[in-house]
Amino acid sequence: MLRALTGRPDAQFHEGQFEAIEALVAHHRRALVVQRTGWGKSAVYFIAALLQRRAGAGPALIVSPLLALMRDQVAAAERAGVRAAAINSANVTEWNEIERLLDEGALDVLLVSPERLVNPRFRAEQLPRLIGTAGLLVIDEAHCISDWGHDFRPDYRRIRTLIAELPSDVPVLATTATANERVVHDVAEQMAAGGHEVFTLRGPLARQSLRLGVLELGTSWRRLAWLTQHLEELPGSGIVYCLTVSSAEETAAMLRKAGHEVLAYTGRTDQAERLAAEEALKANRVKALIATSALGMGFDKPDLGFVVHLGSPSSPVAYYQQVGRAGRATDNADVLLLPGLEDRDIWHYFATNAMPTRRRADGVLEALRQEGRPLSVGALESRVDLRRGQLELLLKVLAVDGVVEYGQGGWTATGRAWEFDKGRYDRIAEARVAEQHSMLEYQSTTGCRMEYLTRSLDDPASAPCGRCDVCAGAWFPTEVSIDSERGARASLGKVGVEIAPRAMWPQGLDTLGVTDDGSPVKGKLPAEQQVEEGRVIARLTDLGYGTSLRELFAPDREGAPVDRELPPALASACLRVLKEWDWSERPVAVAWLPSVRRPRLVESLGSGIARAGGLVALGPLRLEDERSVPAANSAFRVRDLWRRFSVPPEMAGRLRSLGGPVLLVDDLIDSRWTMTVAGRLLRLAGAPSVLPLALASVA
Repeated sequence: MLRALTGRPDAQFHEGQFEAIEALVAHHRRALVVQRTGWGKSAVYFIAALLQRRAGAGPALIVSPLLALMRDQVAAAERAGVRAAAINSANVTEWNEIERLLDEGALDVLLVSPERLVNPRFRAEQLPRLIGTAGLLVIDEAHCISDWGHDFRPDYRRIRTLIAELPSDVPVLATTATANERVVHDVAEQMAAGGHEVFTLRGPLARQSLRLGVLELGTSWRRLAWLTQHLEELPGSGIVYCLTVSSAEETAAMLRKAGHEVLAYTGRTDQAERLAAEEALKANRVKALIATSALGMGFDKPDLGFVVHLGSPSSPVAYYQQVGRAGRATDNADVLLLPGLEDRDIWHYFATNAMPTRRRADGVLEALRQEGRPLSVGALESRVDLRRGQLELLLKVLAVDGVVEYGQGGWTATGRAWEFDKGRYDRIAEARVAEQHSMLEYQSTTGCRMEYLTRSLDDPASAPCGRCDVCAGAWFPTEVSIDSERGARASLGKVGVEIAPRAMWPQGLDTLGVTDDGSPVKGKLPAEQQVEEGRVIARLTDLGYGTSLRELFAPDREGAPVDRELPPALASACLRVLKEWDWSERPVAVAWLPSVRRPRLVESLGSGIARAGGLVALGPLRLEDERSVPAANSAFRVRDLWRRFSVPPEMAGRLRSLGGPVLLVDDLIDSRWTMTVAGRLLRLAGAPSVLPLALASVA
């Protein structure tokens, strides 16, 4: 079976593979396998599944976290003669056919996404039959079960219940390449549900093929200059990881302009484009994919020649998981980290959005209880102060805890009591901070880098590799040519990001008391009340001016906003944005938002533009409510903004006589609702059109 699976007549088991198969098939045990990427964990479960089928058991049920991983697993199974299929959100049209194959006993392996385990229909109609007949349960990337795993996946927590419901003689296999001792203990404890002993097989995690290095270059433009100059020197084809979507897209665009064959791969990339990009890399039609963590677990290109990081992941465990994509079937692969000055800010942003809070959870449960009927995510969004992504993540957590469920018509509360486990989430937050410090230590260590990474995963076999830049000296070029620097600075020095206008009001404003002279506010914004397309210098996550803007908006040591005059360099950048703005009619006046947090900054921006452009300085709108507007959700934000501003009578009189567009200026654009609501007031007061302008946008 192994030789059929690998297509090699001389194939032999790696150390531990046969023992894992034996534990599952001969003894029906529960086994946890922690082995480095490329060791052959899939061979263990495919062979065990076939042996169980030959013994008369049902198909193996494999819980797999990513669509890309599922596609590769199904393809690998079919090459080995294993009859496999997958059920996930991307192949809904195939579900009926897969159910027929299951009924006919024509499948050896069924892969499901963890999200299916939370789906009520799947749990009611399919899962009981699968559990009753399963010959094997496999939890791939099992670190996702654990709160301590670097890739927190709420849906995976349902697996704890699934394991407990299995017949006692069904073997269970959990596999991962990225687990420290705390994660191993947590996963093994869950697998032991029902009093079972867990057989743990842990191998050395060091990858002999990888050559690790860290190159400190400081600024984002020097890092991009280095990559532009040296990308083609890296072996084969590979992956360049970035921390944010905007930086990945910007880097890909710059590299393509410099003549490199690269493609962007992010959470914003269309599914069909993702598939095409994966195939292009596998076929070596591109030098690299410029990716976020969206290209992670399960992407399988055995001869991947390099992994470069523009910016550091937030933990050694996450870093090890991503660099493990390289050198799986080659003797040599290069791994280089180019840390960024902005890394800590980005870590903090993602960390504060990942975990639920008591206030958020209580708000969702109360909204569902008050409504007493199913609510879609969109309808629920209008009743709670959460962004769509935060709300969806929180619903998954609450669904796993059994206090909400999704059914026909949307989400409902189950009526079960729920207690927020503050201690648990505090411990997770502390662990995340410790991981960030550990990643900084990796960058500055004077010892072997591979030893540091494997020791971070509590590998007892950690030892110096003899290959990394600390052990053997820098193997990578460190110079950046003047021409490369000049080109990178010019590319990152570009200013101006378009900000699309809002055209539709969010749902549920009527339920929040938002009316226009007694009439409900809903549907499309009337054309005569809309603003035009706007501009900012850059996004806060951008590599170029994003750095200067992050410094401008950075709080003081106590976390309070810092108010200052607009720095000359950003003032010049703002004037460049105005000069290059392809508006149909030049603005004739400037108004600005009255700022509570940064009044000097906004005042200097608005009045400075008026002086430089010879425009009428209309001054600020009137602030009717000085309370801050912390709302993250669109409907709540509009509610809080609806009566916040007014147009002073003297400004209204001047607007009616101007006869041209008005620039509406603010410091920062987040949801775009502030510009939408304030711009509407200017339009109603007589402005022919309104052009929003800010220094930065959040995304």
